[in-house]
Amino acid sequence: MVWAAMAGCLLALAPITWIYASATPRVRQVADAPEAPVAMVFGAGLWSGKPSPYLANRLDKAAELYKAGKVRVVLVTGDNSRDDYDEPDAMRAYLTRHGVPDARIVSDYAGFDTWDSCTRAARVFGVRKAVLVSQGFHIRRALALCGAAGIDAYGVASDDSHGPTWYAGGAREIFASGKAAFEATVRPGPRFLGPHEPGVTRALAAEARH
Repeated sequence: MVWAAMAGCLLALAPITWIYASATPRVRQVADAPEAPVAMVFGAGLWSGKPSPYLANRLDKAAELYKAGKVRVVLVTGDNSRDDYDEPDAMRAYLTRHGVPDARIVSDYAGFDTWDSCTRAARVFGVRKAVLVSQGFHIRRALALCGAAGIDAYGVASDDSHGPTWYAGGAREIFASGKAAFEATVRPGPRFLGPHEPGVTRALAAEARH
């Protein structure tokens, strides 16, 4: 019975172990992040139509990457599954207020979860290399999934105080890692695929002309 319990624990922890082992070497600070065409910012909730504090921190870090010349375009990916909830537009508005030109921002309105955002970035927007931006407790799972989707990705974690919400997010990752391992293995399609979106290509081409 004890051996069975130990085997069960090891099996349960295998996905999170895989995520940390594969993704940790690709976590960077802004200063040592490699240059990439695109930064990807994952949605993290809205408060009264505006980015939540966690999402605002992610966007601040993306703006920092852009101003440092590390990325040329920012892809904001989030939930717009209903008319009264629009993460990408709120993210775009925040970035423009913080110095990122509107023409350098591309919106993915069907980034309903991390896997959808990663596979849509690759399959719909044609992203092949990116710097991902998220909280420290989430960035490794994002890296593992975007890698499985075919994106050469590095990650930069936002700056957050480590309060109860942060630790709850970290605990959630243990359970989310099992779903991530399944997605990385099976590589299902996103909930909404849709046609190819040329937004990233066009934004990069416009940037190159300036």
